[in-house]
Amino acid sequence: MIVKVRVIPRARQNKVTVDSDGTVRVHTVAAPADGQANDAIIKMLAKYYDVPKTSIKIIRGQTSRDKFIEL
Repeated sequence: MIVKVRVIPRARQNKVTVDSDGTVRVHTVAAPADGQANDAIIKMLAKYYDVPKTSIKIIRGQTSRDKFIEL
């Protein structure tokens, strides 16, 4: 399954929400430097979807706020 994700780095708190159009918004307190935000996103999505972290892969948007994630 491929999911469109919008990332909000340096947020006040970590949370995952889903918009009405199906876009998943991930708010993370991690900074977007050295892949810290991407690691936090993978960890949060693994918990949200109840899957192992190793089954989540960033397909497109490694350095962008808009990402496509494969579960």
